[in-house]
Amino acid sequence: MVKVVVRRTSYTYEELRECFFEIMEAIGGAEIGRGASVLIKPNLLSPARPDEALLTHPHMVRAAVEYVLERGGLPVVADSPAIGSFKRILRESGIEEALQGLAVVCKPLNVSVPADIGSPFGFIEMAEESITADVVINLPKLKTHSQMLLTLGVKNLFGCVVGYRKPEWHMRTGVDTAMFARLLVLIHERIQPRFTILDGVLAMEGEGPGKGGKPRWVGLLMGGNSAHGIDAAVCRMLGIAPEELLTVKTARELNIWDGELEMDGELPSIRDFALPGREPLVFGPKLLQGFIRRQLTGRPVVEASRCQLCGDCWKICPAKAIGHDRTSLHIDYDQCIRCYCCLEVCPYGAIHKRETMSGRLVRGLAEKLL
Repeated sequence: MVKVVVRRTSYTYEELRECFFEIMEAIGGAEIGRGASVLIKPNLLSPARPDEALLTHPHMVRAAVEYVLERGGLPVVADSPAIGSFKRILRESGIEEALQGLAVVCKPLNVSVPADIGSPFGFIEMAEESITADVVINLPKLKTHSQMLLTLGVKNLFGCVVGYRKPEWHMRTGVDTAMFARLLVLIHERIQPRFTILDGVLAMEGEGPGKGGKPRWVGLLMGGNSAHGIDAAVCRMLGIAPEELLTVKTARELNIWDGELEMDGELPSIRDFALPGREPLVFGPKLLQGFIRRQLTGRPVVEASRCQLCGDCWKICPAKAIGHDRTSLHIDYDQCIRCYCCLEVCPYGAIHKRETMSGRLVRGLAEKLL
């Protein structure tokens, strides 16, 4: 059984700081020793303002740094963004301003070392700091994710795979979301964050985790020693069966945790949180799976009026499925693996997940029959 602490708060700094410190004390933050190297890993996906709900809020990051400093630790704030320079993200997110005057190192994760995460992946390249730090504080954001349903505590640590190795792993796991979930869980287990505190004050619903999503006020922090427990608690809050979040399901299947939660604080019930489509990408007879994926599952589509042909999508696409000419993008759906990296990084919110017409017809027929 794992303990999850839930506290109501806002982004008013003194209130949030008090709440953050209370959670850290409740989950063993006093164990951070003097001189300990502490990696603080927020979600720094891409350049964005705090009110867009893409990134861990700057006041969360400041509270974590102040807590570590009060314990005598040596804080390092770091991440490997999907797109955009680390300095620009710090500036536009407000983190640079929030951390002024504090004895903290801020740097991108850009040096990799081989780390054994277990079968079937073996040794993979991971950020050195995520392996060598004495303590890791994981600061995920409560957001939807068009491929994995939600991006929470476990998935936040995928940011410890440096740079363009992230889309490489999307390509290697392909359309098998269960295999990608296993990769995420094993990365989390190799890093073993000591503390996870979820920024659920201003969350993101809809077509997350990029700028296609919509901010939604939830007003809470959720903390614990197990990111699996945090993620399962969010599922409970949103009325989702835990096994629908593949990282939670995988952690249960691998006997990493027993699925039992002990809640400290009132967990709200939110039943109208807008979630992305949850259709599987691989199903049906093997000979027909390619056809089914192309014709019946969701796909990324481009809103031409918003697209600026900036190139971020085709640069990150692991399947090289996005082409372009001087006026428009073209997506090869035979090549597309539905990882939605393009949706994630588009700075203009021009790429959306859409169900195909044939998919809607089949789903409608199935609903009538059931």
